[in-house]
Amino acid sequence: MPLDNLTDLLVFIRVADACSFTLAAERLGISRSAAGKCVNRLEERLATRLLQRTTRSVSLTEDGAVFYEYAQRILSQAEEAETALNTRRQTPRGRLRLDLPVSLGRLHILPILREFLAQWPEVDADVSFSDEYSDLVRDGIDVAVRVGGSDDSRLVRRVLAPHRLITCAAPDYLARHGTPAKPEALGEHETLVFSHQGLPAPWRYLVNGQLHEQPVRGRMRFNNVEALRDAAVAGAGLCQVGAFLVGEQIAAGTLVPVLERYCRPGPPICAVYPSRRHLSPKVKLFLAAIERRWQGRAIWETA
Repeated sequence: MPLDNLTDLLVFIRVADACSFTLAAERLGISRSAAGKCVNRLEERLATRLLQRTTRSVSLTEDGAVFYEYAQRILSQAEEAETALNTRRQTPRGRLRLDLPVSLGRLHILPILREFLAQWPEVDADVSFSDEYSDLVRDGIDVAVRVGGSDDSRLVRRVLAPHRLITCAAPDYLARHGTPAKPEALGEHETLVFSHQGLPAPWRYLVNGQLHEQPVRGRMRFNNVEALRDAAVAGAGLCQVGAFLVGEQIAAGTLVPVLERYCRPGPPICAVYPSRRHLSPKVKLFLAAIERRWQGRAIWETA
């Protein structure tokens, strides 16, 4: 009869080691009668007595001693197999598929990814850049980073950092044209406008506790926010962009924030990923790497 229950082997070994059904049962967290049934079942399968029982002690029979050696090897191999599988599950490997916002991804996530790949050489990465929301499930994406997350019920949303829009301009532009004191004053200034899908993005402010969209009529429109930022640095006008895009320039003094009292918090920067009970190690550790670097803060504003 084939052996199909490792529990019986484990109980037999523990009883033999302890020379006691009672002590072995206590160590295993089972009842003495359950331990006895395991050994009895094993003996019935093998058609031989493995343990010699007396009122005072338990000892191996001759057949039991032979079987004990083989049983130890079997149990040891099973434990090695479990350890190997757990190690495999805990070690990131395979292809990590990421979908990142164009500028945020290039400036603030790619450096983390490079360090992550250097630390875990068994991981490869496929990175797509888009400011549109792709279908993660359909496209087989492991993780996307988005401003605002997602309302897709199939996805898990994890907040990584706060986000806000900053209005700013180069010092020489402000010296030449003055600094606007209120959003309405933007009509008197050169504004650099981001165009999304052919439409100019409105500039948003918090006025008297209410969200206010300030229309702007920029003579220069861009569909690339980094080009727009560079134009602002060159003194071409005011711009409103994500803080992550201009943190370095503000720290260096090449751009100066304005209208700060009207600045409002935006939707946070989030990681989204398909809802799964168990995250793979590559996903879990990559998200941990971002969280360890950012610590829930907009680090681009604290440089």
